[in-house]
Amino acid sequence: MSRLTSRLDDLCVALTGQDAVVVYHQLQAIAANVISWLLVLLRVRVPALRLGRKGADSAVLVLSPGGFERFALEPLPVESVVTVGYNVTAPTVERLPTCNSLARLPDGPPPGHAIVRIKAFSVNYADVTIRWGLYESAIKYVGYPICPGFDLAGVVERVGPGASVQEGDTVVGITFFGAYSERVLVPCHQLFAVPKGMSIAQAAALPSVSGTALHALALAGLWPSLPASRNRAVLVHSAAGGVGSMLVQMAKAIGCHPIVAVVGASHKVAACEALGATAVIDKSKEDLWSAASKAAPGGYCAIFDANGVQTLARSYSALAQTGTLVIYGFHTNLPTSSMLNPLAWVRMLVGILRMPRFDPMDLVLSSKSVAGFNLSFFADETRMVGRYFEQILGWVEDGSLALSNVTTFPMDELPRAHEAIQSGQSVGKLVCLTRHAGD
Repeated sequence: MSRLTSRLDDLCVALTGQDAVVVYHQLQAIAANVISWLLVLLRVRVPALRLGRKGADSAVLVLSPGGFERFALEPLPVESVVTVGYNVTAPTVERLPTCNSLARLPDGPPPGHAIVRIKAFSVNYADVTIRWGLYESAIKYVGYPICPGFDLAGVVERVGPGASVQEGDTVVGITFFGAYSERVLVPCHQLFAVPKGMSIAQAAALPSVSGTALHALALAGLWPSLPASRNRAVLVHSAAGGVGSMLVQMAKAIGCHPIVAVVGASHKVAACEALGATAVIDKSKEDLWSAASKAAPGGYCAIFDANGVQTLARSYSALAQTGTLVIYGFHTNLPTSSMLNPLAWVRMLVGILRMPRFDPMDLVLSSKSVAGFNLSFFADETRMVGRYFEQILGWVEDGSLALSNVTTFPMDELPRAHEAIQSGQSVGKLVCLTRHAGD
């Protein structure tokens, strides 16, 4: 049996680059999305851009993979019911049998934890892939139904023994799923004071994108100090988005030059220029790679790419000697529509099969590197995350890092935020405000 499993893994890796378990999860997602698409087509299910509130405090759940019709507002009927991240493992936290994202706290918050009354939470592209059933850590650690969301800002409501925050503190934090909620339990080491002068919406927009950007810079060898190599040129794909806008500002703060920002629409150019990009390439109006070569004739010491199949191979080619390609997403492998119909899945399969393979021999001969990551698997890296946020908050305080483009939606209109981020036309960050936002 183990030999058969090993061969199946080898086959899946050869065809898709992923092991058999991940492929199985993706096949399950395909089935769920096709069923969802058919039921919407037959008008058995009706997608809505506004969620109907069922009670006072609520959490947004994704009932199963699919379109907007799989969103549901779940009441949190009493103060002892909260959403939780997958890394919350205290024995006094009783997860509800109907949903692994919901828990009852009969004895209050456990030691070192706090309940936060959420005022705002951000919407990331990862949340869209969670809704589609394509986010592996969500499947592996939580399952469905699931409350998505990583970033939150709000007020500490209750604390457990030994907590490092106090009731009434205004905090920004990160949870490993569970932020699409109005009440969440979070380990205190994942909470930080909201920087002075930052709005609650800006604070909620900060954690995931800034942490992703700084880890990408660290993998590229550009932080905590620049390398000894002479090349300092960086290229940032999707530079007007959440992570991209952080990368541009951070690259400027640490001394990279030139900083070349790539966008896919003309209305995003000014935003990147304001962030400090040396040059902005609008690939809707000019050839991306000709312009990239002109901006940095010697190649790039780092290229940050969340596009996927559309750009990965050429990004690697554009690296200079000692350069690093950092991969943290695959947006062009995925559709821009809310529903994944059968044709969309066929296109995605073609994209997977067209993904570039990087030859170890070429990596050595060209002295290039390729790195990739997903921070949602990093729940145990508390020291690393703490160090990152010490730097991030320092940059916020000295003005090196800002969140000037934040678009807000009421929590009840969360599907509109998903629609906006899927379109590829949004600039900056998208944030949902809960009913507590005005408190």
